[in-house]
Amino acid sequence: MRFLVRFFGFLFAAGSVVFLVGVAAVAGLIWHFSKDLPDYTQLQNYEPPVMTRVHAVDGSLLGEFAKERRLYLPIQAVPKLVINSFLAAEDKNFYEHGGIDYTGMARAGLSYIQNYGSNRRPQGASTITQQVAKNFLLTNEVSFTRKIKEALVAMRIEKTYSKDKILELYLNEIYLGLGAYGIAAASLVYFDKSVNELTIAEAAYLAALPKMPASLHPVRNRARAIERRNYVIDRLQENGWITQADADTARKEPLTVTNRSSGAHTFAGEYFSEEVRRDIFERYGEKKLYEGGLSVRTTLDPKIQVMARKTMVAGLVNYDEQQGYRGAINKLDISGDWGVPLADVKSLSDISPWRMAVVLESNDQSARIGFQPGRELGGAVSKQRETGIVTLDGVRWARVVSGPQKGKTSTSVAQVLQPGDVIYADPLYTKDGQRVEGQYRLRQIPEISGAMVAMDPRTGRVLAMVGGFSFDQSQFNRATQAYRQPGSTFKPIVYSSALDNGYTGSTMMVDAPIEIDQGPGGGGVWRPENFSSGKYQGQVTLRNALRLSLNTVTVRLAQEIGMPLIGEYAKRFGVYDELPNYLSYALGAGETTVMRMATAYSMIDNGGRRVKPTLIDRIQDRYGRTIFKHDQRECRGCDAPEGWKNQPEPQLVDRREQVLDPMTAYQITELMEGVVQAGTGIALKEVGKPIAGKTGTSNEAKDLWFAGFSPDLVVALYVGYDKPRSLGRNAQAGHTAAPIARDFMKLALADKPPVPFKIPPGIRLVRVVAKTGSRAGPGETGGVILEAFKPGQAPPSNDLVAGTDVIDGTQAGISPDADRAVMRSGTGGLY
Repeated sequence: MRFLVRFFGFLFAAGSVVFLVGVAAVAGLIWHFSKDLPDYTQLQNYEPPVMTRVHAVDGSLLGEFAKERRLYLPIQAVPKLVINSFLAAEDKNFYEHGGIDYTGMARAGLSYIQNYGSNRRPQGASTITQQVAKNFLLTNEVSFTRKIKEALVAMRIEKTYSKDKILELYLNEIYLGLGAYGIAAASLVYFDKSVNELTIAEAAYLAALPKMPASLHPVRNRARAIERRNYVIDRLQENGWITQADADTARKEPLTVTNRSSGAHTFAGEYFSEEVRRDIFERYGEKKLYEGGLSVRTTLDPKIQVMARKTMVAGLVNYDEQQGYRGAINKLDISGDWGVPLADVKSLSDISPWRMAVVLESNDQSARIGFQPGRELGGAVSKQRETGIVTLDGVRWARVVSGPQKGKTSTSVAQVLQPGDVIYADPLYTKDGQRVEGQYRLRQIPEISGAMVAMDPRTGRVLAMVGGFSFDQSQFNRATQAYRQPGSTFKPIVYSSALDNGYTGSTMMVDAPIEIDQGPGGGGVWRPENFSSGKYQGQVTLRNALRLSLNTVTVRLAQEIGMPLIGEYAKRFGVYDELPNYLSYALGAGETTVMRMATAYSMIDNGGRRVKPTLIDRIQDRYGRTIFKHDQRECRGCDAPEGWKNQPEPQLVDRREQVLDPMTAYQITELMEGVVQAGTGIALKEVGKPIAGKTGTSNEAKDLWFAGFSPDLVVALYVGYDKPRSLGRNAQAGHTAAPIARDFMKLALADKPPVPFKIPPGIRLVRVVAKTGSRAGPGETGGVILEAFKPGQAPPSNDLVAGTDVIDGTQAGISPDADRAVMRSGTGGLY
């Protein structure tokens, strides 16, 4: 008996010692691994890398910029279905345990013993809290050391943060494949939906991804992905979070994903989006751009952008097709499956509805073409094959490319297209705009390029920007980065400086040959000529000189007022930073950008106020705080904390610099209206609204420009080759650039009433003879117009009668708008 007592006493003592040693060992291990644990309290102020999102004025998404595609969602905004799906897949006891799932650990340990020596990766037993510890504070190292640290950090996290906070961090941090971090970004990337729109099957698939996103690729590993998705659906049902019927329906749902682009999401907005990206990068740096979660509201109007893109592309294509067909893009062997080699040919992705195709067979009347197949999410070529027909009408513009008939108009499709030719084609339409089903038109990528900017003249907000034919072809933004000669579109700046210094539209100048000795090293004698060489008008008014774009008059005007003064005005308007004192620069021989010209014309349009062009209205940080806004005007009385109590209306205080006298701005606007009504810009008369503008053809017709405006919209554009060369001996801006502006303005102003330009106080509208600029006599109607004069500038007359003058924009017996419309239209004998 004593032996047994002593034996059990020994066992107890030994057990106690072992227990104490074990406790000490565990305590020692905990102390050892706790020494260098990361600071888990940093989770409180954690700011994950969040993508910057850029929106158009209507709120539509324009683009996203991120290294890790992530949107941060507070837990309150996460649907219960999504939460339950991740709990079912990862940690169903999340809300019950204290950070460690001991049952799971035992199961993982047993699995490790069973698989020891098999080189299999150990089975994980991490709770969601442990995954937060690993993802935020530790590494992905596969070791017992990391697992011990992970458990210790998890327990500390559980004592410090609420379950909802831990789950929020987890759902926003996890990587879910295809570059998506967090559930909000993954929902957009995989399904192009917000998390609130996800179905049970879609939520279950996302929940299946955290452990092995690459192995559950929806295309490459489709069967395995569906199997794992259905496993999550089963767990949802077992836990009572969905019904049997819902589970059965979800399992049958196909796994269909949408490969959402990370580029510009607004059609034709690629150049604009990239310009915004560069702007934000320069303002805040790379980290803020790609990780700061900025919300950027831009100035882009999607409707106007599409109009600008459509008309600019049409103008480039029309010019290019007039130069003839240059032949196929490539040549393919079509003896086998033509879709596979065609899919490998690089095609432009942003020129819809154009599509790349290969000619399968051709004859005199038609050619059968096969369109380039798409690629699935995994990169495999789609098995679908689509064909169409190119008829003779679809190639009629293309001249014969080879043989004895080379260069002549095509009389047979086979003269232009041969089997194996890789081409572009788009749907064929009748003259009345009806699509001809199944028939297509031959297209070719134009060699010529150009740019267009549409701007709000009062604020400088860029409403639309076209930087070239295709962003996919060239990311060089010709609207902001291409410096080209503006030609005669610079003349309104010259004339503005003259009008601001005592000249008027009725001032007489000499149009005649002129020789200028440019001095030693200046290139000898310069003899500027008008476009119509050898034809001169003699004595002309400034109005007619601008209307006809007479170079000799502009040079004489520049001589009289001086190039330093013109250079000062050019700098004020932002056309040039420094203008050399050479008279040729008065004709637009310098180089500037479309954006700068649009900005300069905006200042004329708005009455002479300085505007700063902007593509961004407002930028907010990840917390919704405004960190930038373009409109710096003060609004007095806009803050009404106690509501409306019959206080005075709010007042906008505009402290922007006045770069041009408002009366001068109106005078030059009136002169440019004459350019549109009966001058080089007459193509825009078809718009049927008040339009002022000026064409510009540079030296050797390398650049063709138009810049102009209505009271509320400015447009500037140029057409030219990227490597400047002549567009042809007879190329004129009035025949190429102006029609593009016309087509754009017709679309953009279609729903706008014909509002006349506002007449500033002090302006007098006087009836003068258009040819001489002298005051018209009573009853004189032939060749008479209304000319705008500042006080004291009007031509003298001894016969002032009612109806001859309009002072300060008020009527004095006549309607200035009505008379001006009649006189400028030509029905009153003008020009």
